[in-house]
Amino acid sequence: MTKLNVTTPDGAFDCYVAMPDMLPAPIVVVIQEIFGVNEVMRGIADDYARQGYIAVCPDLFWRIEPGIDITDKSEAEWKQAFGYYQAFNVDKGVEDIAATMKAARSIEGSNGKVGVVGFCLGGLLTFLSATRTDGDAFAAYYGGGMNNYMNEADNIKNPLIVHLAGKDEYIPADAQAVIKDALGDHSLTELHFYPDRDHAFARKGGAHYDEGDAQTANARTAEFFDANLV
Repeated sequence: MTKLNVTTPDGAFDCYVAMPDMLPAPIVVVIQEIFGVNEVMRGIADDYARQGYIAVCPDLFWRIEPGIDITDKSEAEWKQAFGYYQAFNVDKGVEDIAATMKAARSIEGSNGKVGVVGFCLGGLLTFLSATRTDGDAFAAYYGGGMNNYMNEADNIKNPLIVHLAGKDEYIPADAQAVIKDALGDHSLTELHFYPDRDHAFARKGGAHYDEGDAQTANARTAEFFDANLV
């Protein structure tokens, strides 16, 4: 593990970086949920490094408070996390992701290709990265609020894979219908629905974690990144 410091016009922030055994390698930018760059996100980054990627997880809540690292294990932490979510500026977050991608491309051993993967809030930010940045591939897991940004779908220029939970408490059926209507026939977008799953079904240790569908979604993402980044 190492760190990458990213400078923006508004200030600087750190990223958790996990390096693969073999270089050169593509980059995967791992976008946090509402709990900060916590053990779960660092573990996901480590997993991508084991798959052969330079994994970079930026601290996107730095404008609120640098170094946020909490869990989903207590009511107090959930309340704290939702407070961060409400204070977070989505547009600035996407700008920070773009800055992270630029900085990550300068990491020694990078092959220049960059993928983005995100969960929950990070899923929304991954979709917006697909519409607003120059990344090479994007994988969004159950992005809350994605349906509100479907007017940007025409801006997608590189491949996007989206995983949605059929019984998602934060992305109801009508919101999913909006996403399906906008992305279902999009030539660069691949949509996957998991009918019996709830939000965050891919978070290990989470209340709604489902090992079978998590493995299916992650295998699809791995194949997707392999096809578009390697």
